[in-house]
Amino acid sequence: MHILRPQFRIEEERALAFAAERGFGVIVAADERGPRASHVPLVILRRDDRVIVQIHLTAKNPLVPLADGSRRFLLIVSGDDAYVSNDWYASRDNVSTWLYQAVHLSGIAYLRERDDNRAHGDTLLAVSEARLPKQPWELTQMEPTKRETMLASIRVIDLVVDEIEGQSKLNQHKCDEDHVAVANQLARAEETGSRRLAGKMRALRPGLGYDVEQ
Repeated sequence: MHILRPQFRIEEERALAFAAERGFGVIVAADERGPRASHVPLVILRRDDRVIVQIHLTAKNPLVPLADGSRRFLLIVSGDDAYVSNDWYASRDNVSTWLYQAVHLSGIAYLRERDDNRAHGDTLLAVSEARLPKQPWELTQMEPTKRETMLASIRVIDLVVDEIEGQSKLNQHKCDEDHVAVANQLARAEETGSRRLAGKMRALRPGLGYDVEQ
């Protein structure tokens, strides 16, 4: 990831927390034909002093044999994004841009044994269900034969993270007047991602005179 400006960089622990909270990303690796990618749910684990991103793929996914313990994988976790028009700024002669948040996690990928599928499924469900306002659903509630068939159809991969990169581009380099003007425009948007970004901009500089409350 090319960090556009130092003030956009997300500190490593915050970047990991961001990825864990999102819980979904794009996993990328390359074979002789070029890059391959899949969209995957994820959990972040700590083993000793290592950070592990654990994902699963269908057994026939072409990424599975690439997790050979020597090849590098890249996981991309994206947050909200929003277009900013140049005439939204208070000052003149700004350039239209996109605001966004994203984290890249990379390292060597290892294929887990099939016996680990159930533990991964239980962990992923526990993390994902905890985000919902209801009694958590568990694999024990599935009919056993169907559950085992489902678990047998996946392969679990550990990405041992050795590089953590994060960027939160929220106009931190702009003056207060421009910061407020853009946050107000985003807060008026119909699209919820833009409104969430507006809230994060307000949190960066809470003492300013915003005219759109959230």
